[in-house]
Amino acid sequence: MDHLPPFMKNLFSCILVLFALTFNAAQALIPDPLPAAPEPIEDILKLQIFLDTQLFGPGKLDGRPGEFTTKALKRYQRAQGLPETEMETHSLDLSSVGEIYTTYTLRPEDLKFVGDLPRQPSAQSKKKYLPYDSLLEFLTERFHCAPELLEYINQPLKMSTLKPGDSVKVPNVQPFLIEELTQIAKLPEVPEFLPRVIKIDTRERVLEVLEGDKLLASLPITPGSGYLATPPGTWRIVGISQMPTFRWDKSVLEYGVRSGNFYHLPSGPNNPVGVMWIGLSKAGIGIHGTNQPQTIGRSASHGCMRTANWDVVRLVKLITQGMTVIIEGPAAVPRPVVVAKAKKAELVVVEEPAPEPKRGLFNWLRKRKTEPAPAP
Repeated sequence: MDHLPPFMKNLFSCILVLFALTFNAAQALIPDPLPAAPEPIEDILKLQIFLDTQLFGPGKLDGRPGEFTTKALKRYQRAQGLPETEMETHSLDLSSVGEIYTTYTLRPEDLKFVGDLPRQPSAQSKKKYLPYDSLLEFLTERFHCAPELLEYINQPLKMSTLKPGDSVKVPNVQPFLIEELTQIAKLPEVPEFLPRVIKIDTRERVLEVLEGDKLLASLPITPGSGYLATPPGTWRIVGISQMPTFRWDKSVLEYGVRSGNFYHLPSGPNNPVGVMWIGLSKAGIGIHGTNQPQTIGRSASHGCMRTANWDVVRLVKLITQGMTVIIEGPAAVPRPVVVAKAKKAELVVVEEPAPEPKRGLFNWLRKRKTEPAPAP
């Protein structure tokens, strides 16, 4: 640079400084080493909030690097015609997020949605409503986040002793408003949405909404697998129900065959199909909410595709009855052939264990704290 005039040298130096600052800011997104879980990394939490707001769901908000944040980022970049990158090198403008935290003051009317939640379907069927089991669960769903995140950012406030009047620090997202949902057997059709298509890749565990070549939204899902794999094929939506009831039949859940031993479970955020049911032309298969949003994408369903309640209520605003749903992925694995006993004509069938019933959120947290943390 010795041959350059002084003003050019100064300009070149400024450009180098700006480049270095930009590069360092991008690299600082994921610190090395990571802080101990569950301490959130605020750059990542800001990115998650941004993607969640755009309905490119990163899953539960926790401020930690992970598979679904990366998938949401790359799909959002693709939808905007941008190069797909990893989290640490993205160049998205996140200024629309503003503050990453806000506060929520618990109200007496919030208690209407919290109450006793029996573990067994037989006991649940006797209830009029399946509520949240705690104010913590109410808050995690309302603000799309992991319970560990709320516990960490609200220290020393005890989440187990929350009550109306308490102010809680929460992620700054559009809240999921359970109080606005009423029971509707069939939502009205929206003809202008008919050209849209839902595409589901059960291997990727992602649902996409497309209009022509334009990607409108993507959400993480839990599909079925193994004997109960979500059926690949081209289907259509035959109806959308809000705050549905659920016919719990162990035989259907495990073998896809109806039996006479079943329970009708009432509506509520802890109904097994959550707050929305999107029925498909494949009998018994649908896209729906869940009573276990913390496990989305990290477990298996009984053939349907479940997503978080906060995602499914926004999804139904983009879709309608009659839309095409394309499911890609492996078909169900055939069950082993039933073997007959040598001395008797009766058949011996080894049943799979029944799905573990939902437990209270505090029990789930205690269990999580005794297990080794998954690799990021």
